[in-house]
Amino acid sequence: MPGNAKGGDRRGRRALILVENLSVPFDRRVWQECTTLHEAGWEVHVICPRGQMRDTEPEAEIEGVRIHRYPLRAATGGPGGYLREYGTALWHTARLARKVGPIDVVHACNPPDLLFLPALWLKRRGARFVFDQHDLVPELYLSRFDRGEDLLYRSVCALERLTYRTADVVLATNESYRDVALRRGHRRPEDVFVVRSAPATERFQPVPPEVGLKQGKPHLLCYLGVMGPQDGVDYALRALARLQQELGRSDWHAVFIGAGDAFDAMVRLSGQLGLSEQVQFTGRVPDADLVRYLSTADVCLSPDPRNPLNDVSTMNKVLEYMAMGRPVVSFDLREARVSAGDAAVYAAANDEAEFARLIAELLDDPDRRARMGKIGQERVNGPLSWRNSQRSLLAAYDAACRDGVPASADVPARSAREGEGRAVER
Repeated sequence: MPGNAKGGDRRGRRALILVENLSVPFDRRVWQECTTLHEAGWEVHVICPRGQMRDTEPEAEIEGVRIHRYPLRAATGGPGGYLREYGTALWHTARLARKVGPIDVVHACNPPDLLFLPALWLKRRGARFVFDQHDLVPELYLSRFDRGEDLLYRSVCALERLTYRTADVVLATNESYRDVALRRGHRRPEDVFVVRSAPATERFQPVPPEVGLKQGKPHLLCYLGVMGPQDGVDYALRALARLQQELGRSDWHAVFIGAGDAFDAMVRLSGQLGLSEQVQFTGRVPDADLVRYLSTADVCLSPDPRNPLNDVSTMNKVLEYMAMGRPVVSFDLREARVSAGDAAVYAAANDEAEFARLIAELLDDPDRRARMGKIGQERVNGPLSWRNSQRSLLAAYDAACRDGVPASADVPARSAREGEGRAVER
């Protein structure tokens, strides 16, 4: 039976990756994991929701990876909407998992911390469980809903504990998350592997800048990413209002690329702040357009405010800005410094006035912008490259398949730490 396979030759083994909050291959981290495993000889299946504008087919095989998608309406409103969304997702996940058949490894990507339920069912049929912790859900709850440590908060903490307890191996996106798995999850160090997210560098190749994208202004500012309540787009807009009104700078055009459940509110806020003439919201755009905007940008914005989640999370947009050789303005977050180092400048946590001042400083210093961009590209193509994460991912899978005797995580964890060139000590 596949679930009884031991470590060694990976050929012919079957992995099932469970994703709930994004479609695949739109989820870039998951897609990189899928292709890495496939290239290493695994037969890879994915169960995920269908996308709205892309990834809409119920079944697809892409680059040898078999994808099974289900219809899902994203939650709106408060926590009750998420309960309906997650219940639907769990039902479809269980249904499609039966269709896939026996597997060696079930690999569940959170949020939510409910996918341990189908993983537990599959474990009882011989599979091993790899928990890929994309987000710290208790911190996400505190940061998103501002309800404090209420009953729902205690519930998500309990679900996280059950997920840690059920998993054979944990994948952490950075050292901060690894520390949580050790401390709060009570996992052994040898069971937790750091698999950092990294931009697909083949997707982020600069092209010649297009002056027309600046809408007649000398400078272009860019934001790329999700627009949810915790993502700080409101901080960026208020900083831009200060840049315009307090610092007297109108020599810029700003483009906000992406979507999310705060998108409409951010468009309204831009109008309320008097920024409608200088700020453009594109929604999601094709990769080619994304590269055009980032290649033209003078400064890129990472306005995630400091909160329990953001301070310890790796922001994919920061890495993508760096891959494109763009200088970054960020708030002073622990993991932002780990990722960007000297490729970014850092405003005091949640200080919109300083954020605006740093934008102005970079706009006035093209040589510094060029130096920062080069540093970012060197980091993304070197110590922060996906090559390092590939080794750790495959080591984690080998550990999971060794019938309860995980291989030491010391080597991959150490190589990840050494490769990060960390700017701060944990």
